[in-house]
Amino acid sequence: MRITDLMIQETMIMDLQATTKDEAIDELIASLNKSGRINDPVLFKEMIYKREAESSTGIGGGIAMPHAKTSAVNEPTVVFAKSKNGLDFAALDDEPAHIFFMIAAPEGAGNTHLRTLAALSRLLIDSDFIAQLMSTDTPAEVSALFDAKQEEAAEKEAAKEKAKAEKAAKAAKAASEADSAPQQTPGVIVGNENSEDFVVAVTACPTGIAHTFMAEDALKKKAQEMGINIRVETNGSEGAQNVLTADEIARAKGVIVAADKNVEMARFDGKPVLQRPVSDGIRKSEELIRKAVNGDAPIYRSQGGSNMKEDGASASKMSVGSKIYKDLMNGISHMLPFVVGGGILLAISFLIEQLAGEDNPLFQLLQTIGGGTGAFHFLIPVLAGFIAMSIGDRPALMPGMVGGLMAVNSNAGFLGGLAAGFLAGYVVIGLRKLLRGLPKAIDGLKPILLYPVLGLLIVGAISYYVFDPIFGSLNTWLVDALGNLGTGNAVLLGLLLGGMMSIDMGGPFNKAAYTFAIGVFTSSGNTDGAWMAAVMAGGMVPPLAIALASTFFKSKFTEQERKSGLTNYVLGLSFITEGAIPFAAADPLRVLTSCIIGSAVAGGLTQLWSINVPAPHGGIFVAALANHALLFLLAVAIGAVISGLVLGLWKKSPTVVK
Repeated sequence: MRITDLMIQETMIMDLQATTKDEAIDELIASLNKSGRINDPVLFKEMIYKREAESSTGIGGGIAMPHAKTSAVNEPTVVFAKSKNGLDFAALDDEPAHIFFMIAAPEGAGNTHLRTLAALSRLLIDSDFIAQLMSTDTPAEVSALFDAKQEEAAEKEAAKEKAKAEKAAKAAKAASEADSAPQQTPGVIVGNENSEDFVVAVTACPTGIAHTFMAEDALKKKAQEMGINIRVETNGSEGAQNVLTADEIARAKGVIVAADKNVEMARFDGKPVLQRPVSDGIRKSEELIRKAVNGDAPIYRSQGGSNMKEDGASASKMSVGSKIYKDLMNGISHMLPFVVGGGILLAISFLIEQLAGEDNPLFQLLQTIGGGTGAFHFLIPVLAGFIAMSIGDRPALMPGMVGGLMAVNSNAGFLGGLAAGFLAGYVVIGLRKLLRGLPKAIDGLKPILLYPVLGLLIVGAISYYVFDPIFGSLNTWLVDALGNLGTGNAVLLGLLLGGMMSIDMGGPFNKAAYTFAIGVFTSSGNTDGAWMAAVMAGGMVPPLAIALASTFFKSKFTEQERKSGLTNYVLGLSFITEGAIPFAAADPLRVLTSCIIGSAVAGGLTQLWSINVPAPHGGIFVAALANHALLFLLAVAIGAVISGLVLGLWKKSPTVVK
């Protein structure tokens, strides 16, 4: 497939009128929408800005490549645009952008499309080619230029493959003549064959369709100029390509990891590793290669995930709060399948109990699978284990899980499990530092013997003698206090929990409210679900409010927004709050404020009417299990109507893009 199969002429903008980054994005999206290449401009724009929030796609050299991979895209497309005067796109070199490529990739983009987008990204490293693009006046000239360039690149690639095959054939013949076993053919190494300087690199960006391959090409070109051999592995949308071999890593003088997402790091244990943003791979390739060749980088140690010393010149420091939140979310995300699966089966068992009695075999089966001896038995151990793993990598998983299990058995519950998870992670990091001076001959014993035994002993002892008694008493007090709340205080807490579900719709506030409800749900000794009712009602309101507002205030929404609004009926009824995110991203003040008001009302009403929902997820599908099912639905409906009315009356009519 040629690049021009994706870069269709009807979408090209040869004289971009925008003067700001936001205007440029809007103009490019309007061209995509006009051609029918996208089906949901609101969602697509939200995904574009989500990518921009991770790092600017203004790559420097006068080029910007905003891109997104989302279901809002009908067909993979690249919109080419030129701006005569240029505009500030927050580029890496602080220079104005003149040439724009907006890449729209569908979620199911095939390998052929992804390889074509990668080829486009590699071409943009060529400054002469960019100068030629700047001189074009018509879409036809742009297409012709890309066709010629891609044909030239294909001829060069074919010549390289031919040379590689000839070299491999000669090596095999020489090995056969020497009567020795043929060696594994190495990967493609770029540089000077006679040079002993050899480095390896990994490039990766969150989307994996642009920066990954631009960084790869920039590193290869610079290494060739410097006479240094390099092997580059890419972690793009197709997964890892040109994967580094153990032999190549062992031979390398240094490792470059130019990545904005996680890559497999354990294989680099003991090597000098530079960990930088993918943008540095594009714009600071010479600096990275020189440092890697000279071994001017921290030695990476794989045991203990947070033990890697980042290169102080560019590594961003994560705040303490952000680090705690990241570790906590790792535990919660792994715990949620147990919560949802076990909780819904448990809730169904309650329904069967009401219909057929507690002696019914199906009731007993579902209780066993979902309840305290089944899925729910793993909630706190899994939470603690994966919090620990986020902090201290794999050696911390087992001590964390055991600490969580001890919390369950001692009535320290959810709070004790949280404490055990964080303790286990930092204990393993401490052990790694403490045992660093041991002879290298026993390095192999550390992850399989020393860390597990000592980590388990320390975490177990502290949990048994300190955490379990303290958090057991605290947990008992908390449950009793919540159980004895007067109606007024219960309503206030319901208002707070419901409102928090709408503040960031899946972010820290939302997760904090849900985590609190889950903690009480699993630690109270029963599953009445009073606070779960407030949280679930609050989380159902935002999508339903969006759906109602877009239905009854049609003039305030675009056609695409109205279509997206219809899907929010289903999402809201299913307790999927995230359905409202695209609308909140486009108009945060009005949408978030409206939703918070309605969610708070819904959460407060559940407590005013003493509603319990004995399931941690499911929305309307588990509403029948509530002690007051109709009142629960009424609370959700009242909250959704209030939010929908506030939003519909407050929202401004859309601006028509001409």
